[in-house]
Amino acid sequence: MDRTTELLDLNHTIAAELFQGREYPWEALGEIGAFILQLGETLPEEEYRRAAPNVWIARDAVIYPSAHIGGPCIIDHGAEVRHCAFIRGSAIVGKNCVVGNSVELKNVVLFDNVQTPHYNYVGDSILGYKSHMGAGSITSNVKSDKTLVVVKNGPEEIPTGRKKVGAILGDYVEVGCNSVLNPGTVIGRNTNIYPVSCVRGVIPANSIYKDKDHIERKR
Repeated sequence: MDRTTELLDLNHTIAAELFQGREYPWEALGEIGAFILQLGETLPEEEYRRAAPNVWIARDAVIYPSAHIGGPCIIDHGAEVRHCAFIRGSAIVGKNCVVGNSVELKNVVLFDNVQTPHYNYVGDSILGYKSHMGAGSITSNVKSDKTLVVVKNGPEEIPTGRKKVGAILGDYVEVGCNSVLNPGTVIGRNTNIYPVSCVRGVIPANSIYKDKDHIERKR
């Protein structure tokens, strides 16, 4: 399956250093909170305000009054966090991202220009540059039997060593409305997921996912 740099363009995130030298993106999930605390202390005060303990928000970001932002968290330039968004912490929201109404984020990195605009839950996940979650689409980050998440790529099984792993979206991924991305889902760059899909495992880059038996190569 694709490795970190095949899925994600590290030029499009303030968290590039977090992913350096990691074979797979989910290897960074356990380090997000500590990375934010370290990076936050280096951010220039003329560009970022410390809105609360361990919360740094770019001065040109737009935060609606009813949004809740828990630390540690960094919200980068031009981002928009809308009404009733719930950022629980250990979250990096990239440049020009949209975190929409009633969206919940927890232990995530949103690369620049990501959109999670309506009723999304994104937990223990990495969303690549310009990826988009359709309304009501969510990441499921814990298996029903609570065992450790394994990423499955056909016959290949890659242990993550983690109980909580949501989804890894490569750059430019489009997830259709009301889809569920099951624990350990990895979606390659430039792939589209049909609405109301139940997705698991590794989905190749440059594909159209209709259902588990119908995954077509983009022409």
